[in-house]
Amino acid sequence: MVPHLTTALTGPLLELERHVIEAQTDIEHWFRRQWMQHAAPFYSSVDLRNAGFKLAPVDTNLFPGGFNNLNPDFMPLAVQAAQVAVEKMCGDARRFLIIPENHTRNLFYLQNVAALADIIRKTGLTVRFGSLIPDLQEPLTLDLPDGGQLTLEPVRREGDRLLLDPESKHHARFEPCSILLNNDLSAGAPAILQGLDPAQIMLPPLHAGWATRRKSNHFAAYDQVAREFSALIGIDPWLINPYHANCGEVNFQARGDAKSGEDCLVHHVEEVLAKTRLKYAEYGIDREPFVIVKADAGTYGMGIMTVKSADDVRDLNRKQRNKMAVVKEGLEVTQVLVQEGVPTFESINEAVAEPVVYMIDHFVIGGFYRVHTSRGIDENLNAAGMHFVPLAFDQIGSFCDCGLRPDAPVNRFYTYGVLARLAALAAALELEQTEPKA
Repeated sequence: MVPHLTTALTGPLLELERHVIEAQTDIEHWFRRQWMQHAAPFYSSVDLRNAGFKLAPVDTNLFPGGFNNLNPDFMPLAVQAAQVAVEKMCGDARRFLIIPENHTRNLFYLQNVAALADIIRKTGLTVRFGSLIPDLQEPLTLDLPDGGQLTLEPVRREGDRLLLDPESKHHARFEPCSILLNNDLSAGAPAILQGLDPAQIMLPPLHAGWATRRKSNHFAAYDQVAREFSALIGIDPWLINPYHANCGEVNFQARGDAKSGEDCLVHHVEEVLAKTRLKYAEYGIDREPFVIVKADAGTYGMGIMTVKSADDVRDLNRKQRNKMAVVKEGLEVTQVLVQEGVPTFESINEAVAEPVVYMIDHFVIGGFYRVHTSRGIDENLNAAGMHFVPLAFDQIGSFCDCGLRPDAPVNRFYTYGVLARLAALAAALELEQTEPKA
């Protein structure tokens, strides 16, 4: 299913796609060189926004939770990609430990974990689930909505190794070769995960967690990637890259004269809006620009607001401040990213939609459309009430067909895949640049 585009597919986006299709050979060669120099994240998902006049990633998740929404027809591709990732990590790998979020009631999230485990098991690894739930003393088996089951087991530390207690069937302890986090560590990395034997590889590394990761670092790395890629294929980097700025001195809970960071926020909102207006004028885009103000750390669509003028962030009311002040795990928001808003003109059954592309290592393995019936084209769709169209990508975006129009589904999805790979490359650079010093 290709979504209905409510804007005519002409102008810069078709031109962008034409450049991408015509430069496929150069693009794939460039990516091969990049992946030789930089280690791709084990997995990632990228939120894209297709405005009709530009196409850009607006968020990159290093702890993706939506594998249950992928097209099952792409399972062979996902398994092959996971096999490559595992071989890079440890050619002699046999046991894999997945540590999910501490959810026991969000069964749809746990279906994601089960789907992820299914992919990894098909590579020939034994997979079990370790839990960081504080009071978990014995295995907890949960029934899933699809009829399956998932057993969470308490993890324990022995020296500098993480393991599970012996299981009754085999009477042997489970000591994994690698630990895959599907827990974004918003509350910080617990002591049990710190200082582990480097041979017991942690994926992603602990500094990818939201207690330390910053979106501004990611998009600074993406600036670098976008400039180089745009020079390669001969396009304006703005067509694939939203303007952004960050403000690191915000206190949304302060009142009166004590309000902290408001001037910083107003300045950056005005700056990003002004730069965007100039680009709109350059490309003849007749619409009002907007920005998205979002917490510089955090996920689940929390701490996000749409802003159309600096007045929108002056004198925020109490409800707005409370909404922005705290995100997942009670993490206080003191730093925000001010990002050029990219409207989405894609819709499915008249509901606003945006593509989400999933990757394992540097391979695109599928995607879906995030759909929201009560949100507008200039709003965040990662919010309560969203749903997914899991079979949206009829054809995987790993190749293009130069004999077809640039906006043919296979070519459009190839372009989506290219943008997702650029974001994953930026994540690789980001993790390199932010790695703690030994």
